[in-house]
Amino acid sequence: MHPILKLLVQRIALGLLLLFAVSAVIFLGVEALPGNTAQAILGQSATPQAVANLEAKLGLDQPPLTRYFSWLGGILTGDLGKALTNGADIAQSIGQRLGNTLFLAGCAAAIAVPLAIILGLVAARYAGKWPDKVISGITLSTISLPEFVAAYFVIYLLTQLFPIFQPVAMVFPGMGFWAKLHAVALPVIVLVLVVLAHMMRMTRAAILNVMQSAYVETAELKGLSPMTIIWRHAFPNAIAPVVAVVMLNLAYLVVGVVVVEVVFGYNALGQYLVDHVTKRDLPVVQAVGLIFAAVYIFLNMAADIIGILANPRLRHPK
Repeated sequence: MHPILKLLVQRIALGLLLLFAVSAVIFLGVEALPGNTAQAILGQSATPQAVANLEAKLGLDQPPLTRYFSWLGGILTGDLGKALTNGADIAQSIGQRLGNTLFLAGCAAAIAVPLAIILGLVAARYAGKWPDKVISGITLSTISLPEFVAAYFVIYLLTQLFPIFQPVAMVFPGMGFWAKLHAVALPVIVLVLVVLAHMMRMTRAAILNVMQSAYVETAELKGLSPMTIIWRHAFPNAIAPVVAVVMLNLAYLVVGVVVVEVVFGYNALGQYLVDHVTKRDLPVVQAVGLIFAAVYIFLNMAADIIGILANPRLRHPK
């Protein structure tokens, strides 16, 4: 087998094995949550017999190991089960909200990724000078704010002081692209502020590390301009760490938007998860948690594979 293909197969196999381990952790973690699902559905006034009957109906009286493998088998066949609280099909409910989460994450990524790379290149070009200090200071101050603080600050600024947007990101099926884009403007701004600094700092660090190479000195001796050297010689050779940090932040944009979605009332996976955690709806919490884990593992695996393909030293580790 070709060495590159062997490495790719190994990474994919490790990703699937990790996802299997994470599924067990998610199932056990959700099972360990305090409270009783049947009791939560029926209310505090329910009799012990009624609670026991509902547990038997929902299959909650079976051993955890039996329920885990039954749940895992359903996932492998595309069946995520039904919500305990309302009987809705979980896969259908998640499908409606997953598109909203991906739309929000995609809009934020479309702005944050090129902006972070451009700012990182500028900061590397003027390293130690005032443009670098201004860019670093602003981005580090934004990443230092907790998400909910940044969200409420943006809401106050752009809905009260300057009433441009609505404080609640309301989207619904059949909504036009531009109307939907206007609705998610505030959460997109918050997400860009949160992830921008990390990608910018990594781009800057990667560029500065490559700038110490001998071929960069040769390009300088040829009389090339600093930005030409950075764009043509330094950036292509620093692409592996930049791609890795971009993928990590893309994973965060999909997985870590729960707080932002709740603050803005955005009807997506994060809001769906929080609603059913409060109801102790175990199948929903487990399904959403597994989807978040799968997205995070897949994007990290993609970053690893791209890094291997982009770096000859990783393609030939010996």
